[in-house]
Amino acid sequence: MNMSKDDGNTMNRGGSLDIERLFEAARDEGALSPEAMQALHITDLGAQIQAGFGVHVDDVASSEVVLVTVMPDDSGSIKFAGNAGAVRDGHNLVIDALADSGQRDSILAHNRYLNGSVLYPYCPIAQAVKMDAKNYNPALGTPLYDQAVVLLGTVIAKAQEFAQSGVPARTVTLIITDGADAGSTWARARDVCALVRDMRRSEAHIVAAIGIDDGSTDFRAVFRDMGIEARWILTPKSDAADVRKAFALFSRSAVRASQGGASFSRTAAGGFGG
Repeated sequence: MNMSKDDGNTMNRGGSLDIERLFEAARDEGALSPEAMQALHITDLGAQIQAGFGVHVDDVASSEVVLVTVMPDDSGSIKFAGNAGAVRDGHNLVIDALADSGQRDSILAHNRYLNGSVLYPYCPIAQAVKMDAKNYNPALGTPLYDQAVVLLGTVIAKAQEFAQSGVPARTVTLIITDGADAGSTWARARDVCALVRDMRRSEAHIVAAIGIDDGSTDFRAVFRDMGIEARWILTPKSDAADVRKAFALFSRSAVRASQGGASFSRTAAGGFGG
């Protein structure tokens, strides 16, 4: 990553961000393994990760934060299957549930579409942008592994930034797809797995996935290869009601996870059924 190392800060008020130092600090603390570091350095991710960073740590008043991060599939098959509206509704349901929760002041949200566009970087949940027909028009491919590495790298770096400022951060991440990887050019399932494995080991992260049935893909196998635990995988039918139900399950889990340390641990252990 081509990041400056001229000063000792990971970010200054002018917006200069040293993501590499955040990853190095996480490695030095034992939070990132050599395999995870290698996955984060297959290609230069600095600009992509910075696009999701959003709110500055100094502008967050809460003594602890929960980072809720979503990656909705914006591939053409979502539209072809008639599920664009259900995905939009599902995302908006999650945002509304978190905004209505008692912990809303400590929740930051970030939405990066599966093909890399950022709908909104990390921001207070009340400022999260709703998905609609204008800002979500699924018509692209499925670079699942490439963008999962970018997404998880962003989550890890943002959590590390808060931790270095003395603010404990827990994270809840959701990946949504209706197909197996098609289009990744530099990452593989094992690279995603290295990141998810380290995140799970820290006990401060939940990584979940929704695989919308396409009639042929074994999503449980796909997500297992990416390191995601079976209890955090949902495989709804290609049906608007079933897709919305899956998002509703995630929203309830995210709200529970945001309620504090013990609640986060219980939710992480219980999965969607907890």
